[in-house]
Amino acid sequence: MTRLPRLGALCALPLVLAACGLTRPPASIEAPTPPRWNAPLPDAALPHAGSLPSLATWWRDAGDPVLAELIEAAQAASPNVASAATRIAEARASRVQAGAALAPNLDGVLSATRSNSPTSGVGGGVGATGATGTSGATGGSTSIPPVTIGQAGLQSSWEIDLFGGLRAGRDAAASRLDASNARWHEARVSVAAETANAYFAERACARQLSVAESETRSRVESARLTDLSAQAGFTAPADAALARAGAADASGRLKQQRAQCQVLRQGLVAMTGLDAGDLARKLDARPADLALPAMHPVDQVPARTLAQRPDIYAAEQAVAAASADVGAAQAQRYPRLSLTGNIGRLQIRTGGFRETLDTWSIGPVQLTVPIFDGGTRAANAESAKARYDEAVVQYRASVRNAVKEVEEALVNLQSTDARSADADSAVRNYQASFDATEARYRSGLASQFELEDARRTLFAAQTARVGLQRERATAWVSLYRAMGGGWTRPEAQAAATPDPQAAPVARP
Repeated sequence: MTRLPRLGALCALPLVLAACGLTRPPASIEAPTPPRWNAPLPDAALPHAGSLPSLATWWRDAGDPVLAELIEAAQAASPNVASAATRIAEARASRVQAGAALAPNLDGVLSATRSNSPTSGVGGGVGATGATGTSGATGGSTSIPPVTIGQAGLQSSWEIDLFGGLRAGRDAAASRLDASNARWHEARVSVAAETANAYFAERACARQLSVAESETRSRVESARLTDLSAQAGFTAPADAALARAGAADASGRLKQQRAQCQVLRQGLVAMTGLDAGDLARKLDARPADLALPAMHPVDQVPARTLAQRPDIYAAEQAVAAASADVGAAQAQRYPRLSLTGNIGRLQIRTGGFRETLDTWSIGPVQLTVPIFDGGTRAANAESAKARYDEAVVQYRASVRNAVKEVEEALVNLQSTDARSADADSAVRNYQASFDATEARYRSGLASQFELEDARRTLFAAQTARVGLQRERATAWVSLYRAMGGGWTRPEAQAAATPDPQAAPVARP
């Protein structure tokens, strides 16, 4: 219970010293991006027409309710999305903990003690009788009643953030929370893209199955007619054998195609957690030949486009957190100031005596000055700087990779768009050639070999067109994913996203 002189001035001193923290306003890390896209920009490129909010509803705007339902179910069932959500909760708790370190701690204390400590006393007297004399001693002991001591109070401690180390820890935790939120969105975008790719693969398989069924029917019918002609002596047995071989070959491919489609459907079941029977009925009710949504031109420079990606934002926040960690590690090399205090009520009871006392104390004010630690704190600071340098390298690599992914998606989308008309023309003309060859064969003007060759050519063109449609859908989904999948930066949710050439991130 000590009264400190000039208590107000002493308590105000840490607040003044706290202003000289080590942290300083963040600078910017340059991650150069090209001023324009190198890939050709067709009139059909982006799913959002330059509007960021519409990316979030792109799957619903695609006009395919089954696809939207599959994506929603896959995101709900994905362990990656669930894990990302738990990391958000963990980062949020860490941020609260780091922020609490800046405030005083307050604990309540309640205690009671009962004791009995006996005290003994010894007394004596001396007497003499006769010449020899006698002596005697008498003694006695006394005891005090039990003593009960009860105490209730509040204890507080506060570490003054002289050099900004605690603030840096709080800022690092906040940046990691923002990065965790961005990674959760990245996980959702990734699951949506994977589900869409699996769905488009199943639809392409269904289209190829339709082609295989049509070819098998045609070959089986040709084999039947050729057998009849051979039995009548109008066709050579070799031609009949060739027709039967073609029918058997087509039947084998058809069975293989059905198995592939079933495998793809099972993959969708595992990805979404939906009932296999319900999913099969929904897929069978949808036409196999689905058109992609209308596309619009790219009207954004790369820097603004990449700012829509959650992984780029997460990399920025990782750099900011590493920068704050450097400040926190540096602060550990400087003095630390702490203040403690308590208030309470003490009650003493013994026998018929009872006394209650109010107690309080402020202090000690403790200044801890590092003198020698064998280089531990300096090594920790150097480690933090190395982790910051690594985060910067990772950030720049993420930007370069994002540019590459967008460029690749644009090139592939442009390529598939340019080849679509050629593929349609090839199928149309090969179909006309096959029809003419088949008519000539029935008139006896074409051989069985010519007919089978025309059929194989038509089947190859139809298969190539299905593959091109699948490739186009994949490029479309890749562009959706490369553009961030509808995520927007936190600062862009309240205002339009600026158009910098390099996103600012913190550095020490």
